[in-house]
Amino acid sequence: MHIERLSATLIMQTDQQEKWTEIEHLPEWDEEFYHVYTAKKHGKWKMLKTIKPEYRGIEEYEKMIEKEFDIRYNLTHPNIVIITDFEDVPGVGRCIITDDVYGESLRKLIDEKRVTPEIIDQLRNQLVSALDYIQTNHIVHHPIRPERIIFTEIGGKLKLIDVGFDQRENLEPAEASEDIYNYGKVLLEALDSTNVKYPNLRKVAERCTNPNPRNRYRDIQELHLALEQRSNNRLYILCIIFLAIMTLFLAWFNSPWRPTPPEKDAIENINTNPNSTNDITHGN
Repeated sequence: MHIERLSATLIMQTDQQEKWTEIEHLPEWDEEFYHVYTAKKHGKWKMLKTIKPEYRGIEEYEKMIEKEFDIRYNLTHPNIVIITDFEDVPGVGRCIITDDVYGESLRKLIDEKRVTPEIIDQLRNQLVSALDYIQTNHIVHHPIRPERIIFTEIGGKLKLIDVGFDQRENLEPAEASEDIYNYGKVLLEALDSTNVKYPNLRKVAERCTNPNPRNRYRDIQELHLALEQRSNNRLYILCIIFLAIMTLFLAWFNSPWRPTPPEKDAIENINTNPNSTNDITHGN
């Protein structure tokens, strides 16, 4: 019986080792409490995130990684790294498993002066869309920084990593404002590393990073309008113009100058005396 159990355990360990191959530590991707690895699971590339050895076995950190998995597992956005599983990996430990997002961080691209107009465009649209999704789902997360923004090796798609460690019923206004502030810092740093001039984007980024939160954009929606070079004020102006036109039309319609319809008696007279038309036209 003991031999059978030992044999089953060995078979299970062998299956696990065959399941996971080409495991490689990525020190440049490590986070404060986690090591990050790349590996193949059944031949497909995945990313692994596990607690650093010095924090293993400590209840606080074990619960932390479990909670992060629970919160992030249901997040679905094209610009946020998707979590697929939470399991033991031989030689690594208990890991959060995510889709492969291997590529280059915005930090590296900024440092090497390789920020392109396409990257700026993704920061303007896709990163803001991801932030909007995070806030809509009331996700508490680490500050947005260039190190947490990845452009994938295949396709160059923007992916936000290390997203979410808590979820609340509502986010505080100060937390939403902090997101806008950090977004502005990222955008400014990216703009500073390129030779292309973006005066409108720079103006938006500078307002995002205003020291006084009251002078920043009120929310992500207002920020999005500014990035698209639109404004809520324009919408208000258009509404006012429309209402003014409708008011003038109604005033004119009720005025003495409006078109006067034929009188009822004249219409009835024409209907009862069809020859009257000929009389008017031909005389006697």
